[in-house]
Amino acid sequence: MTSAPEVLCIGESMALFVPAEPGPPDEVRSWLRTIGGAESNVACHLPALGVRSGWVSAVGDDPFGRALVREVAAAGVDVSGVVVDPVRPTGLYIKESGAQGSPVRYYRAGSAASGMGPGLRSRLDLGGVRVLHLSGITPALSDSCLALVRALLDAPRGDLLVSFDVNHRPVLWADRDVSVLAELAAKADLVLTGDDEAGRVWGTGDPARLRELLPAVRTLVVKHGEHGATLVEGDAPPLFAPALRVDVVEPVGAGDAFAAGFLAATLRGADPATRLRRGHLQAAATLLTHDDVGTPLAPDVLDRLLRADDDEWAAARLTAEGLVLA
Repeated sequence: MTSAPEVLCIGESMALFVPAEPGPPDEVRSWLRTIGGAESNVACHLPALGVRSGWVSAVGDDPFGRALVREVAAAGVDVSGVVVDPVRPTGLYIKESGAQGSPVRYYRAGSAASGMGPGLRSRLDLGGVRVLHLSGITPALSDSCLALVRALLDAPRGDLLVSFDVNHRPVLWADRDVSVLAELAAKADLVLTGDDEAGRVWGTGDPARLRELLPAVRTLVVKHGEHGATLVEGDAPPLFAPALRVDVVEPVGAGDAFAAGFLAATLRGADPATRLRRGHLQAAATLLTHDDVGTPLAPDVLDRLLRADDDEWAAARLTAEGLVLA
């Protein structure tokens, strides 16, 4: 009998196409099909970190949906809760890769996942689940998806922790009230946000001010891009941990990787500094690839960097060839 997941992630995943050759997008003739989605990215990272994970969503009864479920499962993720919609299609998006950013074009209107609703909650098996991971992408997909997220956040949870990654996507919220994200985040136990998106949602990216605006949230992580991240938890003063220097290949997916590393370390009872470093290390592995889920760093590199003092951490740089110490 398979053990129940410790972390259950709920949200849309789509077929993802990236250029298979260099050149302007309108001249590229070959594209590589992979998969992408914030919540499934987190779920796919976790098994490699020693944490059992599950992913729940809806996909179309089509080749993209079948491939997507198969590939998420291949990462060691429990996909038994995925719903196959016989009418709506699996969403897809196209990404133009680049170290400075990746323009993304979505084709997800009317997708199977956008048809999810609050009725899904009654079908969830939360036995053994310690963390329910959600993001701000799902409530932007449709009114029914918003109702689902509200139902999950409003339900009695006992010892279950709800993690909410703000993941504000301006395109998705163009015709919606972004203050809804603030409402949803306030109901979670653990909130992750970038300081830039926090500025759009709350009007500030300052960790101390956000702590005041989210008094009921147990754990708040504010990410500062390439500079680092700040953890605010309980009555402890804010703790800042600088990010590693990385030769970035492609940045998309790094936030999901950080969330997975941080959640895994949290579940294992690590101290606050280690939890932040685990997040940075998992993000670094993804920054070194074109994929949304990168190959974990070598165990000896992980061990050395987790034990590094502040000076060694600051001197470290991760490249395609490995760890370099200045």
